[in-house]
Amino acid sequence: MASSFILDGSMIPRSEKRTIDERTELRAPASSSTGVLEFRGRKHVVRLINVSRSGAMVLFPHTPNIGERLALQLLDHGVVSAQVRWVRAGRIGLSFASPRE
Repeated sequence: MASSFILDGSMIPRSEKRTIDERTELRAPASSSTGVLEFRGRKHVVRLINVSRSGAMVLFPHTPNIGERLALQLLDHGVVSAQVRWVRAGRIGLSFASPRE
């Protein structure tokens, strides 16, 4: 039987800001303000918030599943395969299948 829960970041409320940043690499503003995200067979123009060698944060009005695989087209790096790591308040965190150069 499938669960009716959706992991969209709203199930575990966060009352405090992060006190430690466990990310190991620098996030930088995206060199382009938009990208194209392929989601369930359709392409969507998304706003890039930041990009690192191993992932990105984008504004996206739909709610993908945690772990769902998507393709993200970046102006400066072509299409990269990515996996959804988190979803919260119209933003999603993506982890790239392989680090960008």
